[in-house]
Amino acid sequence: MELQVVLVEPLYDGNVGSVARAMKNFGFRRLVLVKPCRIGDFGLAMASHARDVLEEARVVFTVEDAVAGANLVVGTTGKLPGDQPRHLKLHLRVPHLTPAQLASRLRDKEGTVALLLGREDWGLTRTELEICDMVVSIPTSPRYPIMNLSHAATVLLYELGQLPPGKVRLAGRENLERVYKRADALLAAASYPEHKIVYVSVMLRRILGRAQLTDREANTLLGIFKHVLWKLDKNQQESLAGEGGEGVPSKDPVVEN
Repeated sequence: MELQVVLVEPLYDGNVGSVARAMKNFGFRRLVLVKPCRIGDFGLAMASHARDVLEEARVVFTVEDAVAGANLVVGTTGKLPGDQPRHLKLHLRVPHLTPAQLASRLRDKEGTVALLLGREDWGLTRTELEICDMVVSIPTSPRYPIMNLSHAATVLLYELGQLPPGKVRLAGRENLERVYKRADALLAAASYPEHKIVYVSVMLRRILGRAQLTDREANTLLGIFKHVLWKLDKNQQESLAGEGGEGVPSKDPVVEN
């Protein structure tokens, strides 16, 4: 497993330097910074002997660029599910894994995992959480559940740093996005309530994310979705023809990958 630590719009260079140091402590080097603050002398001092991790960090302007190519995207949150409105609680943050549970699920896996850590003041946005395949949260006291960015990163890196080399290759990001897109097309074709599709789509992403698909499994799902879409389209065309319309059964629906 190749871990890619993604810091989303970090505010303080001291935290960035501390995360770099924790990464090197546990054997990780791939750091991606999304619209970061300026890294000054204090950040370099906090990195200590991990300045090379900072110097090699990739700087991007969007989370989408940061996770491009990752086999699995894991978001982090310190906000408890009970604190959220019902629709967010059900679809964005539940179920969330502990760091130990995340490590257990990744134990035999091979691929690139992007670990997203949000801003120090308000974490990851709803939109950023929506693109995550999994969500992880560190169990803390309800009296003060929000951890410092670098401290949270250290806990996560400690758990993930214990993993042995994996053997099961995770599906590629491009293939996974095809699965998600075709699932959305299936919901639309089945006349699923439009106002619910966005939330169901996120829930499906969570379910399939926890399943940790291989490329073979992703391709199987793509084939199933394609066949069901074709059948729905065929039935619709036959229904139109039976009602005196001009529809002709199509050989295959037009579904973008």
